[in-house]
Amino acid sequence: MKKVFILPLLLLAFSQGYSQQWSANTTPTYEDLIAHLQKLDKQHREIRLYNMGASDYGLPIYLCVINGEKDSLKTFVKARNNTTILINNAIHAGEPDGVNASLIWLEEWIRAGKPTKSRAGKDDFPVIAFIPAYNVGGMMNRSSKSRANQNGPEAYGFRGSAKNLDLNRDFIKMDAVNSFTFARIFHALDPDIFIDNHVSNGADYPYTLTYISSMKERLAPSMQALTYESCIPILKDYCQIGNFELFPYVELKGETPESGIVAFNDLPRYAMGYASLFHSLSFTVETHMLKAFPQRVQATLSFMNSMIAYAIAHSQEIESARSAAKKWAKNQLVFAYNYQLDEKQVDQIRFKGYEAIYPEHPVTGLKQLGYDQTQPYEKYIPYYNHYLAKDSTSVPKYYIVSGQETAIIERLKINQVEFTRVNASTATQMKVSCFIVKDYKAPSKPYEGHFKLQNLQVGKQLITLELKPGDILISCSQDKANFIHAVLQPLTEDSYLTWNFFDSYLQQKEYFSPYVFKEQIAEILEAQPKLKEAYDTRKRLDLKFANDEWEQLYFIYQNSPYFEPSFMRLPVYEVY
Repeated sequence: MKKVFILPLLLLAFSQGYSQQWSANTTPTYEDLIAHLQKLDKQHREIRLYNMGASDYGLPIYLCVINGEKDSLKTFVKARNNTTILINNAIHAGEPDGVNASLIWLEEWIRAGKPTKSRAGKDDFPVIAFIPAYNVGGMMNRSSKSRANQNGPEAYGFRGSAKNLDLNRDFIKMDAVNSFTFARIFHALDPDIFIDNHVSNGADYPYTLTYISSMKERLAPSMQALTYESCIPILKDYCQIGNFELFPYVELKGETPESGIVAFNDLPRYAMGYASLFHSLSFTVETHMLKAFPQRVQATLSFMNSMIAYAIAHSQEIESARSAAKKWAKNQLVFAYNYQLDEKQVDQIRFKGYEAIYPEHPVTGLKQLGYDQTQPYEKYIPYYNHYLAKDSTSVPKYYIVSGQETAIIERLKINQVEFTRVNASTATQMKVSCFIVKDYKAPSKPYEGHFKLQNLQVGKQLITLELKPGDILISCSQDKANFIHAVLQPLTEDSYLTWNFFDSYLQQKEYFSPYVFKEQIAEILEAQPKLKEAYDTRKRLDLKFANDEWEQLYFIYQNSPYFEPSFMRLPVYEVY
């Protein structure tokens, strides 16, 4: 029914008549980019540029919206109630393909008469929003040297932000001001489709563009079906119209593609993993670093147009799948996490590649991997495309977060998690399950500004909690439930515990003086027969323990009424 509208759109995407200004081997500076979009905002009422908030650099992060309404309030209401696509550009500012592709798309859309309606007069066109330059600090740190392996453009931004953060690892911990602005944008739009534009490193192969789709095992059933049974097959068909082949991201299992490729695990720390938590149809675009910049831009543009065409033709299907996913999230009984690659279940995928060669390098004198473009091949290779959840937990009715954890509450609030705040009249006692950290390891070097905790062992203990004003109660019966579990369950891959939000609780604050405390141990052991039995058994079986006064005293102290209950106990609780 909508082919009369979609086909011209796709042909427009694959045409070579796009603006020479944005199709050369150059990409605009932040200042030139925003100035150009401000000009379009003034010239065309269908294009609106909004200052959405601060970046770490101090300059704003903007959002360009097409097919919105006359004012921002009505625009965002329309976005939330209609099919909406959000495109993120320059999260790594040295990868500007999406910046140019979005500018070309705007120019071609204007040139085509700004189509938003089908011949039937129906407004079929989605709301399209793109962040022109998310990593503002990286855009300002411009050079032509930081991307050593990349074929153009002539000058570009830097991967790190103003705080030297990789912003595509920051969507849970939210160290950057940018991340708060992104959350504001994301939830104001509630996008049905999210695209994050990148450039990849890695093996050499003929594909100009590869894509990452959300790990199917982590998705709600309706979104899994939408992504893998509807969207991806149709996107591949659309791309074929322009003789453009769409292929999954080439994440190598071994040294070369012949050993197989692995489906990417889009953890919540990443942009698309974050978007998937909120049931958006999410993709990361990865153009190939060795392809010329104009060619990469054209491929990014083609993918964007194919996705827009899909949104037009399947808007009801998309909306229905997302609605079902939100209901599913509210009613989950079990939350699975810690997904590991299932190496026993392997598919085959037809791959176009170049033969790997190992010539001796004239400088190092060593044989090094290379790819011979004069020896192309096409063959089936292993595709590791299945994950298994190593762990799971039953879903509580509520979580409680102690009111002093303002940084966490701030992050829950900006992500529009619904919660009730305890006040003086509602403060009461409640039976809860608390998390007790038994053990953990911290790395020797930081990762994105954190010594992210590893090898965690966490137990649970039933206690009576005295709620106080400022504490919050979070119902798990809401469509943000996946996000809530992902950050508050301590053993999940990107939990707030792993990202060091609770490190102060992992440090003991009080100790004892041995010469005083040893006078009390007989009384303590007499009052606690089970402790005395455990103490005597360990002393009999553990020679080191039997000869170490401090170890013996600390064992008794740790199990006595004098030991601080807050040590290793997280200020997050479950109510079942």
